[in-house]
Amino acid sequence: MLYLAQVRKNDFLDQHQLRLLARQEADNLWAIIPEEAFILLGKGKIMSENLLVLVELSPTGDIERIEDAANWVLYLVQNYLTIGITPEFLQHEAERAEHWRQSLTLQNQDLARRSLELEARREQIQALEESLKREKNGYSQEES
Repeated sequence: MLYLAQVRKNDFLDQHQLRLLARQEADNLWAIIPEEAFILLGKGKIMSENLLVLVELSPTGDIERIEDAANWVLYLVQNYLTIGITPEFLQHEAERAEHWRQSLTLQNQDLARRSLELEARREQIQALEESLKREKNGYSQEES
């Protein structure tokens, strides 16, 4: 699993560690890690303090890969922040989508209601046709 982490110095153990900040849930979905979670880098691994990195962890929690997060952050800035995608914009778009969904639901319900009304009218017409046929047959038998 991929994580965004910050390099910290653990003075007590005299080695660097990674503080996990967020984890990738899906391709474009990340979740903030609210509690403090750390992974020791091990003795001899020296990295700049406060450096942001992307770290891939195995299912057992072992570090499989670490890379500087600068290119990833620049990608986010280039693809989202230079065109004005802000949290407010995303909220507005989510509200528009919800309004559209509700509108479609209402239209669907209206169509279903109309369909039921048409079906009821069709049944009434069929019953009326049957009644007229019986009446017609009754008159033709009386005339004979």
